Amino acid sequence: MKIRVGVVGGYGTIGKRVTDAITLQDDMQLVGIVGPGFDWRAAMMAKKGIKIYLAPNARLEEFKKHNFEPAGTLEDLLQKVDVVVDATPEGVGAKNKAIYEKFGVKAVFEGGEDHELTNVSFVAARNYEESLNKKYTRVVSCNTTAICRVVGAIHERVGVKKARVSIFRRAADPWESHKKGVINTVVPELEIPSHHGPDAQTVIKDLDIITMAAKGSHNLYHLHMGFLELKDKVSREQIVKALEEEPRVVLVSGKDRVEALNSIFEIGRELGRPRGDVYEIPVWLESISVIQNDVTLIWATPEESNVIPENIDAIRALMGSEKDACRSIEKTDKSLGVVKKFF
Repeated sequence: MKIRVGVVGGYGTIGKRVTDAITLQDDMQLVGIVGPGFDWRAAMMAKKGIKIYLAPNARLEEFKKHNFEPAGTLEDLLQKVDVVVDATPEGVGAKNKAIYEKFGVKAVFEGGEDHELTNVSFVAARNYEESLNKKYTRVVSCNTTAICRVVGAIHERVGVKKARVSIFRRAADPWESHKKGVINTVVPELEIPSHHGPDAQTVIKDLDIITMAAKGSHNLYHLHMGFLELKDKVSREQIVKALEEEPRVVLVSGKDRVEALNSIFEIGRELGRPRGDVYEIPVWLESISVIQNDVTLIWATPEESNVIPENIDAIRALMGSEKDACRSIEKTDKSLGVVKKFF
């Protein structure tokens, strides 16, 4: 039996990508998506033949204006699915949880919700087993996912005594750049540590990490700069090997003229990915430096897409349909075309 899945918030930045990814899985069936209104994004999903259900307090006039007949309500969808992915805006998922509980439906939440909502946070390569057969789990944010992959790979294979990460954030997702943004300045987040470090510790419990963040006037990905103190002296080759072995991390080089975030963005488009998405975390090879027990490295975080594979793995973990993390990761990555080398 295929896992029957619904996506609540199914045509937002994360929701539409998760929706498409589900349709590529041979062990999952997309039942439908839930949205609050009918705009161009919903119209594009409807054009694909995807059933759209009404969110609570939906803007019915938009559906009527476009002569679009919804497939039903959120409650109707919940009677047909085993699990939902809640990709709604921050705070909405927490309100929806009571509805999922009422219908006995499992749910994957996103990083905009608090860890306490589920008491389980998820990054497939780090703690897949922790979500096995649970009712709820939370896929951490794009920045936290990147930290857990890159720093977590080194911590797991080599041993990190202390991690300090600076995050240069994009101002807004591309689709809503007209609504909000930062122009000709950099805005520091004055709460230190930023939420990303404590969030990473919900996944990697023994990681000593402090993060700082600032927001810049761009919308192409986040940039992370890591300063890691290791438990023991290791060679640069050992660090490179740890990253080469890590799923969903890929090494790039300035020597190949991969010189900036826009280079990574362009690679995604040249690979022919849907929407030009990059699911991997690209780490610049030249940035990996080992000085005594200290390691530096710089990586890009594709904020719209890097959590998509995690959502697919989280569905399998909750349902207990695949108990081995490596097998789920391999299956998901094959379906999405995730690579270990871009070229």
